[in-house]
Amino acid sequence: MKHIILLLTLHLLVSSRGLAQAGENTTPNSSYGIQAIPFTEVSLQDQFWKPRIETVQQVTIPHILKQLEETGRIRNFEIAAGSQTGGFCSAYPFDDSDVYKTIEGASYSLQTKPDPALEAILDTLIAKIAAAQEPDGYLYCWRTIHEKGSGGSDATGGRGGSWAGAERWMKTDGLSHELYNLGHLYEAAVAHHLATGKNNLLDIAIKSADLVDQTFGWGKLEKAPGHQEIELGLAKLYRLTGNKRYLDLAKFFLDVRGYGDPYMQNHKKVTEQDAVVGHAVRACYMYSAMADVAALADADDYIPALLQLWHEVIAGKVYLTGGIGSAGSNEGFTEAYDLPNFSAYCETCSSIAFALWNQRMFQLSGDAKYIDVFERTLYNALNAGMSLNGDRFFYPNPLESRKNVERSPWFTCACCPPNVARFFTSLPGYVYAQQGNTVYVNLFTSSETTVTNINSRLQFVPVKLRQTTNYPWSGIVTIEVTPQKPNTFQLNIRIPGWARGDAFPGELYSFTNKDEDNISIKVNGKTTFFSIRNGYAEIERKWKKGDVVEVALPMHIHQVRAQESVEADAGRIALQRGPIVYCLEGRDQEDERVLNLMVRSDAPVSTQFEPELLGGIQTLSLTGALVEKKTGPMDADLKPVRLKAIPYYAWANRGKDYMAVWLPNEVQSARPVAQPTLASTSKATGSVGFKGELTAVSDQWIPNDAADKGNPIVHWWPKFGTTEWLQYEFKRPEQVGTVRIYWFDDEATGGGCRIPKKRRVLYFDNGEWRPVYVPEPTDVVKDGWDEINFEPVNTKALRLEFELQEGVSAGVHEWEVK
Repeated sequence: MKHIILLLTLHLLVSSRGLAQAGENTTPNSSYGIQAIPFTEVSLQDQFWKPRIETVQQVTIPHILKQLEETGRIRNFEIAAGSQTGGFCSAYPFDDSDVYKTIEGASYSLQTKPDPALEAILDTLIAKIAAAQEPDGYLYCWRTIHEKGSGGSDATGGRGGSWAGAERWMKTDGLSHELYNLGHLYEAAVAHHLATGKNNLLDIAIKSADLVDQTFGWGKLEKAPGHQEIELGLAKLYRLTGNKRYLDLAKFFLDVRGYGDPYMQNHKKVTEQDAVVGHAVRACYMYSAMADVAALADADDYIPALLQLWHEVIAGKVYLTGGIGSAGSNEGFTEAYDLPNFSAYCETCSSIAFALWNQRMFQLSGDAKYIDVFERTLYNALNAGMSLNGDRFFYPNPLESRKNVERSPWFTCACCPPNVARFFTSLPGYVYAQQGNTVYVNLFTSSETTVTNINSRLQFVPVKLRQTTNYPWSGIVTIEVTPQKPNTFQLNIRIPGWARGDAFPGELYSFTNKDEDNISIKVNGKTTFFSIRNGYAEIERKWKKGDVVEVALPMHIHQVRAQESVEADAGRIALQRGPIVYCLEGRDQEDERVLNLMVRSDAPVSTQFEPELLGGIQTLSLTGALVEKKTGPMDADLKPVRLKAIPYYAWANRGKDYMAVWLPNEVQSARPVAQPTLASTSKATGSVGFKGELTAVSDQWIPNDAADKGNPIVHWWPKFGTTEWLQYEFKRPEQVGTVRIYWFDDEATGGGCRIPKKRRVLYFDNGEWRPVYVPEPTDVVKDGWDEINFEPVNTKALRLEFELQEGVSAGVHEWEVK
């Protein structure tokens, strides 16, 4: 019996590959019951993800390194080290983290694609980081530069001082991001050590972590990180070094929470939190860390909270695309079912964090529903975050566009690009997993890996798995099983919820027709009967060389409905095929006005693969109608049009355009084509500092209330207490006597815009602006039309002038002229 226990223990050590995120699954100390097969042991040969990863290696990482240099993020370390002079060069004190994340992603790339030139670049960067680290291990460029007073202006514009405080750690539970930066440093250090065997960055990380451990803890400085991340980095350091102090410190940073702001998930003890609130990235990094600590420190008391939090977000706070965080005001969560499409935030980083959390929930439980959500986020919201060319990015990922958004090569707050790079370079590590002699196939992609099992003679048996598929365009998956010698083990093949008729875990989204075709699995050409447990088809047998499993997943084109509580999707459907959510983009249609279309629920939909379009995609074709004019509550003048839908992830690769995921299938939900008005045919201008597209104020999209962010607005944030204006210049002199304004005011959602203190209308007359005469003045109106009737004037231009309240800004939904 002792020999059996010893061999099983050795087997666990051999197969122990850590957590699912890149780099986490190559270290020996994990205690997750289910281990992800490391990305270094999975070779991709597919035509979907392999080119994507190669693009990151060849284009994205060099592009990011160039941006880090050009935007001063690398120079910050040089100034902190004293080799250069000047002030802090970039906008945020957390910009150090962009360098660390880039090193992490580049290190993952080195593990699968050795590149001496890239390795040399990293060594140069690491030397600059080492020189910037203070003697006791403190590393935070903004403070070091500030305290040295090396001259030059501070590019944070005062943000550094107000966020970081006058002394170390003073505002670490606020906005300083001191510990957030270090978490990314630790993750990068572990990745770099595993890629190169070098300790140059690891030594920096350990010196820093030892200082943090000396400073924080029970009976020391009892503060929680304002932005969670260091917990994940400490867990990685623990698993690499075996130093339990790092794990204990990670647990402390979780357990000390419960005295602060819901925005930072600091309002309750983590074990007592039962609703996802606040900043989405912070939240999911924290939940991921809770899962890590639960596994590594046997902290089972975290698990009930994790289960409740996951169910709460799935029940009403996640988009069909797998994106999370509906509001831009807090980059995070609002109330359940508040899922607007046009203003959907869905930050790319939050999609990555959500994927990481779901992978960990799978490793804790073995339930495929977490991989179902991971897959949906991966193929849709997350994949949309980077352009097909790899050098343009989305920060928010809306589900509707009015030609108002496009990808950017970089951002002032640039957390997303390096985060995408580190995720995609680690992607093969999410395909397979193992628990003892049970092997999981989680993602479908042409790939190879080798796992190690134990046979009945207690011998280690290498088993090669080779997966061949054209997924996600085809549901046919072939898995060749080649054990070195015959071996009995269980192969668990995930059967996605969408293949079983379930659009999404829970009841938030459902298919209009729940097709439950038989899922076919054959072994060596013969149909095999199997049971599905926790979302996996379980096939246990004595496997031998030459065994082949063939899986056929039904790839129906589904219409999806949202739960009635989701007001933004009422009377609408979305299209899905396999794991891919589709959208309509203007340039693919006969008429680009996709926001004025409707489709019938019974309209037949066909599909075809178009190899020359957007890198090769499966498109959908159907008939819809342009809603030219509504003639009644249930009637409209309709113009039939042929429609083409593309995968959501592929939109916005051809410039700004109209786009919609949710399509009206009822007249009352459809928006007719806007008719020309005096306002919409005029030239609009605004006072200096306005944000948004000026066409928004005459687009005839009427808000539900003043705080409605489902429509585009023009605003003057962050200008406070000033006098601003909007102006219409008409094509010819017009007689006008009435205007009405729908003001933007987001006080109800905690935003910083309010209706103005006062307003007036002026008209252009003989080269001068003159105020109109208003016989019966009225107060400014909130949550409705603010109508101003004045003595008619004949003019070529009209100006709306308004005074902002002190301490707040203002915005405009619509400005009509009659």
